[in-house]
Amino acid sequence: MSPEDTEAVAAQLGRPPRSVHAVGHRCPCSLPDVVVTEPRLEDGTPFPTTFYLTCPRAASRIGTLEADGTMREMTERLGEDPDLASSYAEAHRAYLAARAEIGDVPEIAGVSAGGMPDRVKCLHVLAAHALAAGPGVNVLGDEVLDALGEWWSSGPCVPRE
Repeated sequence: MSPEDTEAVAAQLGRPPRSVHAVGHRCPCSLPDVVVTEPRLEDGTPFPTTFYLTCPRAASRIGTLEADGTMREMTERLGEDPDLASSYAEAHRAYLAARAEIGDVPEIAGVSAGGMPDRVKCLHVLAAHALAAGPGVNVLGDEVLDALGEWWSSGPCVPRE
């Protein structure tokens, strides 16, 4: 991450970013919107959230989806649709594999994020994973992104230095 990226992410989050490994995805406005976080923070704490959404505009829209019951609806669909459940389990494995490329933290072995592989508990994580991994890797994350629309269309979410 460049110093400019670090400044942008700090402005997006309202605090300095922690243990960032890399920019995971850039918004069409060119700012980071996902960072890849080390699986162990500087203080030694295990941190399973590898893909962290930083764009406050996207995060706000996702918060609205969560409040509208999208997580519950997606979890219900996982129980009813074996193909969806299989795809979501594959997204879980892809998440774990991406984290393993950065580092091994035994305390969080087998734990991904967002409720994977059995339920949906955080749309922010699913969207961040979908952005970083690309379309087709996390089908529920792709659905979240589709529901957001073009959150970047009004320009950068934070001023550029």
